[in-house]
Order: sequence, then C-alpha cells, then structure tokens
Amino acid sequence: MATTETAPTGSAAGFPAGAQPQGGDLGAEIEGLSKRLGQVKANIGQIIFGQEETVEQSLISILAGGHVLLIGVPGLAKTRLVDCLGKVLGLDAKRVQCTPDLMPADIIGSEVLEESDSGKRAFRFIKGPVFSQLLMADEINRASPRTQSALLQAMQEHKVSVGGQTHPLPQPFHVLATQNPLEQEGTYPLPEAQLDRFLLQIDVHYPSIEAERQMLIVTTGSSDAEAATVLSASELMAAQRLVRRIPIGDKVVEAILRLVRAGRPETSEIDEVKKALAWGPGPRAGQALMLASRARALLQGRYSPSIDDVAALAHPVLRHRIALNYGARAEGVTLGNIIDRLIGQLG
Repeated sequence: MATTETAPTGSAAGFPAGAQPQGGDLGAEIEGLSKRLGQVKANIGQIIFGQEETVEQSLISILAGGHVLLIGVPGLAKTRLVDCLGKVLGLDAKRVQCTPDLMPADIIGSEVLEESDSGKRAFRFIKGPVFSQLLMADEINRASPRTQSALLQAMQEHKVSVGGQTHPLPQPFHVLATQNPLEQEGTYPLPEAQLDRFLLQIDVHYPSIEAERQMLIVTTGSSDAEAATVLSASELMAAQRLVRRIPIGDKVVEAILRLVRAGRPETSEIDEVKKALAWGPGPRAGQALMLASRARALLQGRYSPSIDDVAALAHPVLRHRIALNYGARAEGVTLGNIIDRLIGQLG
C-alpha cells in the first residue's frame, strides 16, 4: 500500500463525517510542535546524509517513548545518528561498546564497600552508563546473554535493581542499540523477549548516489557541521504526552487489530502466514503500532493517524516480532514477503 502525506479527515480517519477529531487547543499544540519537529529533522539532515527514513523512524520511536534497534553494515552513520539525536533533542547521552567480556555491572553500575574516617563501613552505589536519558548500546549482539538481560528491566520499567535496592532511571529514557548484520561469529542473537522491548527495528540501508556525493564533499572538508540543540528533555517529554492525546479513529484501530492478529498462525486466515510463520506478534506489536502511528502523524503535522501510517510502520514494528519456520526459510520466503502480504489484506 502506498503511503500518503495528506491529513485524514472525517470518516477517512474513522471519525463520523464532519466531526473534528481534536479540539482547538490540541490542534494548535500539534501545529506548533510539528514546526519544531521540522527544525529537528532539518538540523539532523545537515549531519546525516541520505538516511531520511531512518531519521524519521528514529524520531517516531522516541516521540512514542520507545527504544530503537538499528541494524546495518558498518559506516552507515548509526553511531553518528545517535550522537546527533542526543544533541538535537537536548538529552544526556552515553555510549556502551558491547563486547563478549562486558559485564552487567558495566552497564547498570555496582556497589562498592567504603570505610569512613570513623571506621564505619557501608556500601555505596556507583551508577553505570544506563543512568542517562539516551543510552547507545553499540553492537549489542556482541554482549553475552547475561549482559543483554541486564537491560531488560531498564527498558521495560525504567528502573534497575541492585543489592535489593531499586534505582529509578532519568526521564526520559531511551535505548538505541545497533547491530551489525555481518560477521556473526562470536555474537549472541537477542532473545525474543528482549527484541519485543524495542518499539521499532530499523534496517539502515546505503544512501543514494546524490546523498553519498554530498556526504563525501561535506565530511572531508576542513570543517564539519555540528548539531544544534532544538528541544530540551522537558519539551520532549511534553511531546511524548501529546502523542498519547492524539485521537485515533475506529478504522485505524481495526486495521491495527486486523494486521496483528492476521500475523499469528493461530488466528490468521491467510494460508501463507499459517504455513510460513513459527510464531506471530504479541500484544506489544499492536501497542507499538498505535503509538508509532500517532507519532508519525504528529511528525508530519497531521491531527490524527490514518491506515497509511499503519501500513508504513508495519515493517519496522513487525520484522523483529515474527519468525519464519524452517520450511519457509528453506523455500526462500522472507519476513518482508509475509509483512507485505499482511499489509495487502488491509485493503
């Protein structure tokens, strides 16, 4: 299904004909914030070349309050994108380079025993890099399963537990993890439970020839552009609250339910899906589509999401939440084929 940038109105968005899906104050907030977000995209575009879709989907995920898994070969500016997002959005950003010998305490932090001048001993918690607003986990699949699991509680509950004590994380909190699809020797694939915590899986592709030409000229000169801060952390959190206030029509809700449930072999009425998938998306997929569709509408200055938003976000929402069985892989079926089939049944 081809996507469109036109704003859905009335019954096209699932609202009664002639109805206004938002009040005047909400509409003004959406228009004002959309202009600010346009500045954010323009600012990032001066640093990151030829990755418009990647930038947009990353912003959608952050606006929706989620985490991002970036997958691409080396040299596609994944690390630079995370640095740029932290700067432009006014977030405290930290980076962890994942390696097989990385320990959970290297991410979360640890308790150390200290002795005061009076001889009294007590444990003091030293915070790890997870205590940031934007954590970049570089090459997350190179960390051991034990270390990967250290991020589970942080990603889901925005807090960590050490020594029987719970420590809340800064707000907002987002994990942007990168993964290299090459050189899989010595890596540890992320378990399904952790993959499900990522709102979107974004596949980063090579830039167009025009974008790559511009990148060569700009990045090899005597000076390099620097990102400027456009939003603050508090403004970003206000934008995330606004996303949840954006109304969503009944038709869009039904499209999300139809898409997600059609992707489950147990409930699907599509023969290809029943035959090809080992398991389908859980309820978090529907939640992700609801929030991401709202965030996409806000980013593009529209008052409510449409079915086209659902179709446009189906791939990054579903591709890490479904799995092919052995027979389908042997026949050359891809996840992209299955997701395209699911989008096609939306009409």
